[in-house]
Amino acid sequence: MADVVFDKASRIYQAGQKPAVDRLDLTIEDGEFVVLVGPSGSGKSTALRMLAGLEEIDDGDIRIDGKNMVGVPSRDRDIAMVFQNYALYPNKTVGENMAFPLKMRGIDKDERAKKVREAADVLGLTDYLDRKPRALSGGQRQRVAMGRAIVREPQVFLMDEPLSNLDAKMRVTTRTEIAAMQRRLGVTTVYVTHDQVEAMTMGDRVALLANGQLQQFATPAELYDRPKNAFVAGFIGSPAMNLFTLPVTERGVHLAGRDLALPQERRSAIGAARLETVTLGIRPEQWTVGPDGSEGVPAQVDVVEELGSDAFLYGHLTDDSGTTVVVRTGGRSGARRGDRISLTPSADDLHLFHPESGDRI
Repeated sequence: MADVVFDKASRIYQAGQKPAVDRLDLTIEDGEFVVLVGPSGSGKSTALRMLAGLEEIDDGDIRIDGKNMVGVPSRDRDIAMVFQNYALYPNKTVGENMAFPLKMRGIDKDERAKKVREAADVLGLTDYLDRKPRALSGGQRQRVAMGRAIVREPQVFLMDEPLSNLDAKMRVTTRTEIAAMQRRLGVTTVYVTHDQVEAMTMGDRVALLANGQLQQFATPAELYDRPKNAFVAGFIGSPAMNLFTLPVTERGVHLAGRDLALPQERRSAIGAARLETVTLGIRPEQWTVGPDGSEGVPAQVDVVEELGSDAFLYGHLTDDSGTTVVVRTGGRSGARRGDRISLTPSADDLHLFHPESGDRI
């Protein structure tokens, strides 16, 4: 096991162009499960490939267990990588697929069999060792690919969107298995995904990237409760946070014909920044829904998503049909399409961001 450090690491594909990964600073502790997440083109897979030795490090350093990896071939980095494509040998059994990297390293047959049995026990594959990959489900094949990585006993596991080829139900099951396996083995793991729900449910900490730059590196709870900027606020959470750019008033902000009062501490921070407008963030669950005409922000429901225990109301502000709003309510709220409602946000849970830089205020 080992820690992993990105020290102002950059990858530049073409001189004069914006770096794919731009001076990435990241320290991953020994035994930690860290998820790199972000939209397409954010640099997350490039960063993983730099760590794996599949992409050059054009500037800065990457260290594994204190050793600088610049110029070190992939085979000498003591890492194991799992891709979204299982890449199993179809003519070999599960056991043979898992043992193959050990065979290539010249490890004797008895030792190979012992390591394969141990990995199969961890992954629940003991009953499938004599089967060919075609006789397995997608989730089982992915576990075989992971078993092939486990038997190598690397310092670091690297996983590049390993669940992308699975259906929705299998993704949920397999991500739970991966997280449980990592905690059992205690091996430092760097996992890449574009799915923020996957990131939030699996990682000890999550690194959110955009345009090649690190936006925030924190625990899932901190990312959700205290997003560092408006991008993080809008990316983390499903559905996403409601974001409104609003004029500042003496008591707070002005939204859809209503003044929303802010605590004195928030008003002082806005005043110190000398802002005339501010970006206000409200999570869907931070609204209280009241009947039409009651005190609050008037809105109209356009779509209702019933999820059993919860429901999401998608609508627009009555005085501004171009401004959409998402509200989370109980699953038996009784709200219907076309209903007019009144929304009151929780003043203590509001998020404020600079309207230009997007930084948290």
